[in-house]
Formats: sequence, C-alpha cells, structure tokens
Amino acid sequence: MTISEAQQTVDHWIKTIGVRYFDELTNTAVLMEEVGEVARIMARVYGEQSSKESDLRHKLDDELADVLFVLICIANQTGVDLTDALKKNLEKKTKRDSDRHKSNPKL
Repeated sequence: MTISEAQQTVDHWIKTIGVRYFDELTNTAVLMEEVGEVARIMARVYGEQSSKESDLRHKLDDELADVLFVLICIANQTGVDLTDALKKNLEKKTKRDSDRHKSNPKL
C-alpha cells in the first residue's frame, strides 16, 4: 500500500465506520497517547525499565500502526499530502545533512 492509498483507505474507513474525524486537537491528543504507548514498549523491551505482565499484551507493530493511523487522520483533515510532504522533507534533509552525519565522529 502506498502512502496515498493509505490516506484514501483511512479516509474511507473514517467516513464509513468511524462516522467522522475527531477534531484536529482531539486527534493531536490521541496521537500523543499512541506515541506514549510506543514509548512504553520501547522502554520495557529495548530499554532498562522492567515489564509488568499487563505490558506483555501490547505489540509494537500494532502500536506503531495506531500512531500511523492517527497521523494519517491528521494529514487528511488538514489537507496534507503525506507523499509530497515526505519527498520535500527528504530533499530538505539531504541538502542540510549531506555531510553532517559523515563528519560526526560519534557515528
């Protein structure tokens, strides 16, 4: 599935199953909640924090998909073409960082 197809699929899902988009501020709060769930998994699985049994129910792939879903919702409702935005962002990073990381002795 392309990014454009994902945006269309999410839009169709929202309009047929989800009834309507939450407003942009609500979706921003939902995005922060979902990112927090990813952070919780990362801290416990890849970091040093110990897990509780209830943590084991959460799956990283599902939580990342939740983040992507809400991010796509925000893009759709604000008129952002994520394919175009990503291309422009990569061009910006390429120009800005063409030598930056190669010259970093920490890497």
